[in-house]
Parts: sequence; C-alpha cells; structure tokens
Amino acid sequence: MPRPNPPGPARPANPSFAEFRAIAQPPEVRARKSAEHWTADLYLRDISPYLSRPLVRLGFSANAVTYLMILSGWCAAGSLLIPGIAGVALAVFFGQLQQLIDCCDGEVARWRGTFSPAGVFLDKVGHYTTESLIPIALGVRAAGGVGDISGHYEWTTLGALLAVVILLNKALNDMVHVSRAFAGMGRLPDTAAATAPRPGLVSRLRRVVRYLPFHRLYHSVELTLLAFAATVVAIIVDTSVAGTQVLLLALAPLSVLAVVGHFATIMASTRLRAPTADATDAADLEH
Repeated sequence: MPRPNPPGPARPANPSFAEFRAIAQPPEVRARKSAEHWTADLYLRDISPYLSRPLVRLGFSANAVTYLMILSGWCAAGSLLIPGIAGVALAVFFGQLQQLIDCCDGEVARWRGTFSPAGVFLDKVGHYTTESLIPIALGVRAAGGVGDISGHYEWTTLGALLAVVILLNKALNDMVHVSRAFAGMGRLPDTAAATAPRPGLVSRLRRVVRYLPFHRLYHSVELTLLAFAATVVAIIVDTSVAGTQVLLLALAPLSVLAVVGHFATIMASTRLRAPTADATDAADLEH
C-alpha cells in the first residue's frame, strides 16, 4: 500500500504532473553546479518525473528507489561480461537507467520530505561499487571473457588497478567534506566559486583541461558508452577484444593524471581553508 505522507505540508493523494514536479524537482535542483551529471541536464531530468511519480504512488520510499539504482549499476557492470555487442549494449542501457533512477530517488525524497544520512550513504554505495565494478568487468572482457582469463591476467590486473584509481578520485571529494566537518567548518556550497582554484598555475591548467575533459570519463555512463564504442570499433576492424584492450590502456594513465589534477585543484582552492584562523588555530587543525 502507498505510504502516508510524512508530517509537514500536505501532499495531494493523486498529484498532477505539474504539482508533483513543482515539489520534487524545484528550479534549484537543476541549478546545482556539480551535483548534476550532464545526462541529467540534457534529458534525464525531463524524463525522471514520469518514473518517480508512479514510484511514489506505488509506495516506494526514497531509500527503496536508491536500492533500485544500486541494482541497475551492478547490472551495467555484469552486462559487460556478456560477449559481443549485446553485452555492451545492455551495459549502456543499465548505465543510463542507473542515472535515471539516481534522479528519481531525490525526487521521491523531496516529495515525501524524507532526507536521511542513510539515503546519502546508499547513494555513495551505489556509485562507488558500480564505478569500481565496471573497470574490473572491462578487464575481464579485455582478457577474452570469464572463460579465457587464465593466461591473460595482465588485463584483469589493469582493470583492477583502474578501479582503485577511480575509487581514489571519487574519495577525494568525500575527503574534503569529512575534513571540513572534522575542522568544524560548514557544508561546502555547491557553486563554481567555492570549488575554483585560486589564481595561478593550477587555475590556468584547469581552464585548458576544460577543452579536453578526460577527467569526466570515469562515471558509469561514460565508461559504458566508451565500452560500447570500443566494441563497435573492434567489430569494424574485425577483432574481438582489441578495442577493450586499447580502451583500458588509454583510461589507466589518464585516470592517474585525473587524480593528480583533482588533488592539485583541491589544494589550490579555498575548500580546505578556514575562513578565519590565527596561527594557533591552524596548528590545532593540523592535528
């Protein structure tokens, strides 16, 4: 049965699409600087209310929707173990589905007025596990599949190493929030000004990288799309696994460069600098 609305502003039992969207997808959601993936900006936020509204009427909680997001991400990784074009096509589908459901869980939470640390935690679990399982699956695919791993461990090892670097890159953002919380600082605003590096070399390099944003290749959407493109190229040139192998060889060093650049950008910004602190306070924060 549908769950009753939580205490707070009354919600209509059968909201119109406009009523639902006004609460579940307010303008400030789409105005966020870094919390939205480009697919959400481009088209998924236009589609998501058509899924989240029925989920609300069916009684799904926001956390239940997040569990669906996690499952779809794992299916994207698992699909890469299916040989040929069918596997990567399924991976692209589930990668898009994961991002769509990721939009929906927040919309369900806003409609129900239910926000909790558990929801944030589950969201992190979904993205961390998916974006580490996909490169591992790519490594298995590059080795020729589950049945041909023996004797091709260099590819599975490369996939596992790529997964570790992707996890580290994702963790850097969370390290910033944890460090600020431990230092008694407030939540970092989701604005370009809050994350921009101070004027200098890093700032200039960051402007250059905007024209070749390789650091954005490690989300489940991009990874599955790249896997699909690599497989299509492999089919065109009549080879079974070379496309995935080339993809891994390109992604691995670029991922290391992305982590180094990410770290440098964080340290060159004001994200970890207390607004006012004398020398004694600064020494205390270091410990």
